[in-house]
Amino acid sequence: QVQLVESGGGLVQPGDSLTLSCTASEDFSSLVVGWFRQAPGKDRGLIASISNIGGISRYADSVKGRFTISRDNPKKTVYLQMNSLKPEDTAVYYCAAKRPGWDYDGWGQGTQVTVSS
Repeated sequence: QVQLVESGGGLVQPGDSLTLSCTASEDFSSLVVGWFRQAPGKDRGLIASISNIGGISRYADSVKGRFTISRDNPKKTVYLQMNSLKPEDTAVYYCAAKRPGWDYDGWGQGTQVTVSS
């Protein structure tokens, strides 16, 4: 089972940009990778995913047009570029991976993103 580690979180101001990284313990080119987030008092939800073949990306409506997911398989890393950040983007961000048709697994410890003036 692949293990994932998130990094890149921090405290930023509204309108700022931030890039998160999700690094795998082994080759994960055959896996779908997703970014999730969990705000205080709310459930964890999927906000972006990228396919194993063709790098097809999908986004939740709340981040569409502002966030971009990408992957660099040789570096075993998936990125989440976040632009035009809003206070409501404040959350712990997690990544996970899965075989197509399976459940997400290999959860990392998460990285905190706080958007505040």
